[in-house]
Amino acid sequence: MLKDLVSKNRSYRRFYQEVSVKRETLEELVDLARLSPSARNVQPLKYILSSDPKKNALIFPHLAWAGYLKDWAGPEEGERPSAYIVILGDTELSKFFAWDLGIAAQSILLGATEKSLGGCMIASIQKDKLRQALNVPIRFEILLVIALGKPKEIVVIEPVSLDGDIKYWNDSKGVHHVPKRSLSELIID
Repeated sequence: MLKDLVSKNRSYRRFYQEVSVKRETLEELVDLARLSPSARNVQPLKYILSSDPKKNALIFPHLAWAGYLKDWAGPEEGERPSAYIVILGDTELSKFFAWDLGIAAQSILLGATEKSLGGCMIASIQKDKLRQALNVPIRFEILLVIALGKPKEIVVIEPVSLDGDIKYWNDSKGVHHVPKRSLSELIID
């Protein structure tokens, strides 16, 4: 059921790093993005795939993790993603990527969830440094990095507290809590 898949699709930030993700799996996930709708059908998104530990090591240092968790610098060695999909915008095809990017990223993450993988969309990127590390041609704008792997953490959804705080947090056992607004709060009649 789609609702179950969406509910399981959380932002995972810790992984079993030793569990590899095959390149073919990454290609299957990008194929889901390829089949997704595109504004004016321009299809301006391109992808860099990484499931190689050496290439992953080039990507990881240029990413920022979990802005609300101020005392956490990101996953430690052994808990880092075992794969990445870097999403690029081809500026020779378009200068606007917002709709395509969101649809493609969600398609990739739903596909990953269906394959018992987890992921996290990361937009806080040192783009110039990542461009250099991966030799990304200037015509491509670095838009988003999707970190992927076998999740090593439990993520639970809970109601937003009475004070309205929507910040996610980790408890003392490492369980990641994500407050979500109620459906009645979202629907305006």
